[in-house]
Amino acid sequence: MKIELEQDVKGLLPEKDYDRRDFIWTALGASAALAVASSASGQTVNTDAGGLDVADVMIPAKDAQLRGYRAMPASGGPFPVVLVCAEVFGLNPYVKDVCRRLAKAGYYAIVPDLYSRTVDLTTITNIAEIMPVVNSKYDSELIGDYDATVEFARASFNADVSRVAMTGFCRGGRTTLIYAAAQPSLKAVAAWYGPVGGQASAYTPRTAMDRAAEFKVPVLGLYGGKDAGIPVEQVEKFFAALKASGTPSELVVYPDAGHGFHADFRPDNYRKADAESAWSRMLAWFRKYGV
Repeated sequence: MKIELEQDVKGLLPEKDYDRRDFIWTALGASAALAVASSASGQTVNTDAGGLDVADVMIPAKDAQLRGYRAMPASGGPFPVVLVCAEVFGLNPYVKDVCRRLAKAGYYAIVPDLYSRTVDLTTITNIAEIMPVVNSKYDSELIGDYDATVEFARASFNADVSRVAMTGFCRGGRTTLIYAAAQPSLKAVAAWYGPVGGQASAYTPRTAMDRAAEFKVPVLGLYGGKDAGIPVEQVEKFFAALKASGTPSELVVYPDAGHGFHADFRPDNYRKADAESAWSRMLAWFRKYGV
């Protein structure tokens, strides 16, 4: 799945010009340096758990127990739910921190490890070994896993599953779009630099673009104008299709940002001002549509 691999991986590399040949070999040789937090950068956000109830959890899904993480305010509730979708690096400290940030904003935030059946992606040190695992996930199974995550939240008296939003980053942005197309009960979604196109396979038979006419859920897109793997023109075409079908949607492009601009643990990708602006837009989008 060459196209999907390029879209998911290319933006993780430091911003520079690549031709098609040198990109693919550089990407395949990329190591854990792309995925492991660099605290020395001084940019990594560390959200404390003060005032929160946080836990590693096991989510019952079809034929599996999925690892997961959830965070919510320590008192009050029930809280509106935000489903979180990780990048290709699994349940790493960054995505858990995202859940705590959402909990600080008053949400019950939960992220499942979609690849629990196969491997813990945080233990893999080479992106060339990660992508075959990620690209072998059936969209149908992905949808079922998030349905199971909603049911897990439903079992908690602290979660109000009548108010569910969703957000995800990179491959998780694509996950957000695919699930939104399949689950019209969501109130709103925010996709951060998620691929909208790609090459069809038995695992991912249709892209977000292919499903554009099926969306009923309001969609916010947060993208970088200098994303090396996801052309802005492609994303603009997708959002034009959403509007043509009557789906409430908004595309925000940060002109000087590349891929992964919210990923504070990767200093070559992170853009603090754009990340904070996009986060505020996301929360406002959720509030606008009742979450």
